[in-house]
Amino acid sequence: MSRDDLSILSATEISKLVHQKDVSVREVATAVIARLDGVNPHINAVVEYRAEEIIRRAEELDIALAKGESVGTLAGVPVTIKASIDQIGFATTDGVRAREHEFPPSNSAVVDHLLKSGALLIGRTNTAAFSYRWFTENRLYGSTKNPHNPSLTSGGSSGGAAAAVAAGLGAIAIGTDLAGSIRYPAYACGVHGLRPSFGRVARFNPTDPEKVPIGVQLMAVTGPVARTVNDLRLAMDVIAREDIRDPWWVPAPMVGYDAPKCAAFCVRPNGLDTQPDVVEALYDAARKLRDAGWTVVELEDIPSLRSASDIQLTLLLGEDYEGQLLAAQEDGDPGALNFLNMYREFAHSVSLVNYSSALSRLHTIAGEWQQFLSEKFAVLLLPTSAELPFSNNLDLECEASFMRVWNSQMPMFALPVTGLPCVSLRTHLISTPSGETIPVGIQIVSARFREDLCLKAAEDIEKRGEPVEVITP
Repeated sequence: MSRDDLSILSATEISKLVHQKDVSVREVATAVIARLDGVNPHINAVVEYRAEEIIRRAEELDIALAKGESVGTLAGVPVTIKASIDQIGFATTDGVRAREHEFPPSNSAVVDHLLKSGALLIGRTNTAAFSYRWFTENRLYGSTKNPHNPSLTSGGSSGGAAAAVAAGLGAIAIGTDLAGSIRYPAYACGVHGLRPSFGRVARFNPTDPEKVPIGVQLMAVTGPVARTVNDLRLAMDVIAREDIRDPWWVPAPMVGYDAPKCAAFCVRPNGLDTQPDVVEALYDAARKLRDAGWTVVELEDIPSLRSASDIQLTLLLGEDYEGQLLAAQEDGDPGALNFLNMYREFAHSVSLVNYSSALSRLHTIAGEWQQFLSEKFAVLLLPTSAELPFSNNLDLECEASFMRVWNSQMPMFALPVTGLPCVSLRTHLISTPSGETIPVGIQIVSARFREDLCLKAAEDIEKRGEPVEVITP
């Protein structure tokens, strides 16, 4: 194996090689830096990396390994961190120019866990300004290109994370998901992403205390993006560990009780206008699960996503809308301003009573979904989006295009209200008559804290499909 190939191996493969001392962490670091230098300028996924610090970290890990010390399950695995997550020495910008000098006093919970597990943190990934959009672009760092096809969105807001993994700029990326910000970039860039259950991963960010509204606190999570399902599992075993700074963290087991291999799928939930390619991906995934020994049932409909979507929007915009708008105006980001202006009338209609009612309804809908999945099915297969990945900046073209984007994303946008885990699974690639490549995928949902069931179903589908290959744009 060429040492240059180290940068495109899976996290599982790199960890094994490092622990067996077949390669050094420094060799991994050197290969990763070379790939960052050669590939990243074409897609702008990693917006900040420091070669000297990567090498220094690698040498420290090699010294510890030589002494026989335990350095953790992610020893030498290259991992990127989204620019909205606190990491000592790097500004937590969230793609916003006013935050360019906002340096955290300490690491986020997830960064600490990764470091303790021997991960090689290689850089910061791009995000939509304020993490508002499903398109990754801002006035601080610029636009992130989709490695498969630059005319398509790389997704958002963790578009840099997914693009980096797709292009071999790290085996694992850490992103955040409030309304699809892990799942949609994974879908658009042709990789896998996991939105954990609410409470599974400690989200303490030192720069955030008392800045995050309660509605957002109850829906936002941190999770991994990777090219293999097993790498998602490997990452989760690390980042889901306890951090006493987060009162929402729950010490739930990573593997739950045995559940019957019974799955359901719904291609047009709540009347969603799902495109034929996405419909076929769901039917194909159902066939693969049956081949793996699952009982699979097709449903005409499922518990309400539209009500959950309304709650999500109310909680996103119902607190300090004017403050959000002012910050966006000061930054001048067109995408953020477009989003806020499109929903100005809605935001002004949200009263304290509406906001309080939305919080109450969140509890009810979460309960309905938990009961549905706990009592009837181990997993549910849904569209991630009703459409294939959008052309870049489609939401800025006109009001109709903006609403087309938002209406297509309902299955992804609504599910954070339920608090349930979801895997965005790349199923295959489509080649168009014009020679373009377009990724396709599905979404797998399970009961709260049953990431293990999501991952098991995803793995059974993955084994019977096309592997995710690194793309060199």
